[in-house]
Amino acid sequence: MKLKMMYSFLNSDINIIEKELEETIQPESVLLKQASMHTLQAGGKRIRPVFVLLAGKFGHYDIHVMKNVAVALELIHMASLVHDDVIDDADLRRGQPTVKSKWDNKIAMYTGDFVFALALELMTNIEKPAAHKILANTIVEVTLGEIQQIKDKYRFNQNLRDYLRRIKRKTALLIAVSCQLGAIAAGVEESFHKKLFRFGYFVGMSYQIIDDILDFTSTEKALGKPAGSDLLQGNITAPALFAMENDEIRREIERVHENMAPDDILKIISLIKQSGAIEKSFALSDHYLDKALAVLEELPDNKAKKTLRDIAKYIGRRKF
Repeated sequence: MKLKMMYSFLNSDINIIEKELEETIQPESVLLKQASMHTLQAGGKRIRPVFVLLAGKFGHYDIHVMKNVAVALELIHMASLVHDDVIDDADLRRGQPTVKSKWDNKIAMYTGDFVFALALELMTNIEKPAAHKILANTIVEVTLGEIQQIKDKYRFNQNLRDYLRRIKRKTALLIAVSCQLGAIAAGVEESFHKKLFRFGYFVGMSYQIIDDILDFTSTEKALGKPAGSDLLQGNITAPALFAMENDEIRREIERVHENMAPDDILKIISLIKQSGAIEKSFALSDHYLDKALAVLEELPDNKAKKTLRDIAKYIGRRKF
């Protein structure tokens, strides 16, 4: 079953979210509008808004309340991608030119800042102080994660703990908070919204590990960028870390630099795939996925719970 089919009962509300996203990005500046809309129209799974809406189903669900959180979380995610592309000097995302490549770094940074500010403005419609404190703490952590990612580029002596801390901040926290803030907006009791946070965190960890695996195992067409791009940009992910347990492969990986010839990076990808590192990375993803599913069992039974389970299994075990 395709991912979108799993939550097709939310389609009318997802359409409201999409419309709200477009209506929110309407600055006076034509250039800023073009750059912001370019980011929005590049697509994406909209996983964070979906998690917001599903978490809201455990409480008093009102789409006109939920949409503020769903749109805000998606805008924060979009802003982080625009900034990421500047940091990584990336020309493509999802097969489309990035804002920084279509315009320049300055426009990209201001576009990211603008979209980010819109998210904070939307969240003011949620009159729950706890929600704002949680979001503020998350933004601090995400920013620290971005800085750490810059520091960790081409740092080949990092360990698995460094990697896990980085992807927690880079990906898992925003998914976790999508679940938690959706629940808070719907008035879900604290014990349950904390469990939804944990569920989202574990799913987010699994999700990012799979993304990092796919960078080595998928195709350029499916990725929207050349295979091995993360490693070429100096981002040392789980497959590379596991492969570097072999000293011979470690020496090859330590030769990686941003101007490396395509044939050379392909040889290193082949070594990583032959080393057993991909299988170890899948096992790590499964570890977090199992934790997510265990937390989910502690929540009341409803359609949203079943859908969260289906989505978690899908994104935690996808092969493309």
